[in-house]
Amino acid sequence: MPETDKLKDLAKKVKAWGLELGFQQVAISEPDLSSASKNLLDWLDKGYQGSMQWMGEHGEKRYTPNQLVENSLRVISVRMDYLTDSNMIAVLKDDNKAYISRYALGRDYHKLIRKRLAKLGKKIETEIDFLGLNHLQLTQRPFVDSAPVMEKPIAEQAGLGWIGKNTLLINDKAGSWFFLGEIYISLELPVDQNEQTNKCGNCRACLKVCPTNAFPEPYVLDARRCISYLTIESQEPIPEELRPLMGNRVFGCDDCQITCPWNRYSSKTQESDFSPRHNLDNSELVTLFEWTEEEFLHNTEGSPIRRIGYPRWLRNLSVGLGNAPTSQRIIDALNKRVDDPSALVREHVIWALEQQNSNSSVKFFKA
Repeated sequence: MPETDKLKDLAKKVKAWGLELGFQQVAISEPDLSSASKNLLDWLDKGYQGSMQWMGEHGEKRYTPNQLVENSLRVISVRMDYLTDSNMIAVLKDDNKAYISRYALGRDYHKLIRKRLAKLGKKIETEIDFLGLNHLQLTQRPFVDSAPVMEKPIAEQAGLGWIGKNTLLINDKAGSWFFLGEIYISLELPVDQNEQTNKCGNCRACLKVCPTNAFPEPYVLDARRCISYLTIESQEPIPEELRPLMGNRVFGCDDCQITCPWNRYSSKTQESDFSPRHNLDNSELVTLFEWTEEEFLHNTEGSPIRRIGYPRWLRNLSVGLGNAPTSQRIIDALNKRVDDPSALVREHVIWALEQQNSNSSVKFFKA
């Protein structure tokens, strides 16, 4: 069998194996990131990355695959759905509940997907031996939202969707409730030619619904105003003018996905590891705020939530409690942390108490 036919056969098997491993889509690309790199540099010049200085590091490795992984010729992109419930709006509208981004309710996706990609890589190694392609000197490396990888532009070129006005990858048959992963590989596998066209059209639903107006223009996100950045990435105090706009969103924000018309086509995941743990999809703010540090560490074990640490967890919940309807239980819980060892926590607790005392009430979710 000619070498090109062997590689074509291998590409078909890679996609089949990927589906067997629990991915909903697998595609292969030879990405051209010249346009994406220009957009990234423009974005960085405007300071939209906030404190995420790592976004500007690593130079050309971020947009030149063979500089990140030597001899890379192709990228295998995978998609894994993660949505487990449909009660998002109900939780957002209940000011006493804590809204946690749906990607973070279960097990940390990084570990799960990385293990699946490692298994896929092993299958590729075995098949190369079987096909007698050892002379190609295989090099490959998996990535899951890690290292300087421009995963959305790569996945877009592979045909997994298009980058929408909310800067997320959108698939016309699956919406946007999914994770991405990649394998950089040195094999000259045939590439997929099914790139999806941008189908956002005149829709501006995601831009209008953003609680903090984090989109200065379509397809551009100012992370400094994004609730996901404020509650997860930032280690600083949350700007006071943005706190009332955050409502009960204490870890991430999904509003621009919830309102996206294409998510009517999304399917619930079959991955049990993504199922909510410890009732985090429907918990009261004050209940989570009353967790001790030991309870926080125990209840977030294996979860992406744990990486923000206990002080930032309390910071975020303090903002939610400040925005909640006034209650004696909330005031009592906040008063117990007025002298918290963390200055970050103390600042937000005091702010929350001031809000409780002023009995402020705002409707936060724009239906």
